[in-house]
Amino acid sequence: MPYSDAKTLVSTQWLDDHLSQPDIRVVDGSWYLPSENRAAYVEYQIAHIPGAVFFDIDDMSDRDSDLPHMLPPPETFADQVGRLGLGDDNRIVVYDGAGLFSAARVWWMFQVMGHENVAVLDGGLPKWVAEGRPTNDIEPQVSPARCTARLNHSRIRDVNDIIENLTSGNEQLVDARSPGRFAGEEPEPRKGVRPGHVPASHNLHYALLHKPDGTLYRGDALRTKFIDAGIDIDRPIITSCGSGITAAILFLALTVLGNRKISIYDGSWTEWGGRHDLPCEVGPPGSGSINDS
Repeated sequence: MPYSDAKTLVSTQWLDDHLSQPDIRVVDGSWYLPSENRAAYVEYQIAHIPGAVFFDIDDMSDRDSDLPHMLPPPETFADQVGRLGLGDDNRIVVYDGAGLFSAARVWWMFQVMGHENVAVLDGGLPKWVAEGRPTNDIEPQVSPARCTARLNHSRIRDVNDIIENLTSGNEQLVDARSPGRFAGEEPEPRKGVRPGHVPASHNLHYALLHKPDGTLYRGDALRTKFIDAGIDIDRPIITSCGSGITAAILFLALTVLGNRKISIYDGSWTEWGGRHDLPCEVGPPGSGSINDS
């Protein structure tokens, strides 16, 4: 049965059925790790869902920050998104070329900027293509649209919030990186970033939240992933990862589960692990082994 929740997920069938509606805007939000050797914009130019515009996560970022793809100021976001023809009255559907990866970050960016009528395409471009649905290489000619952006501070956390939370414990911090990176057993991909994690944080690898076809688990199957990681999904949660991309997948999943007390630590481990004045824990969750190197 085709499904739709304009604030979270839409199915490929739903999008195919509604693609021609005048208020629908489709966004290719693909972004890949350097190790994947994939060029998101080049792939978009070769084939994308008809009418889709390309949303460059790195370009749509805070240029004054030395951290990767940090959230830009609201006025910058509104201006750049408006130039893509994405306005306040549009229903926006975001997908990516991996299935479920960077599209969640783009979705969260709209959410945190106050645009709630935006969803992720469940299964993304791979599922769309596997089902024989149309693609083309035509970049749409768009007219600038009016986009209003107002930062929702409840949806984002900075390094000072994380420092304060170390003492208060008011919010659970959940890290979406792989268990090996979380435990400090695998090297970090960015130079100068220590291995390990923020003390007292939980680990739930984002890849555990979706099925092989890239669609998100639902209901008890999804809820159990968090419970097994020691996370109380009814309590406030801060999600984190390497640089704020896959933390948004956890944010999306928690939204599907009904938690509205969620935020993302935008600097994530790139910021925390890159600062040697902040405590760093190595080993599995709760090991208590502190690495000050």
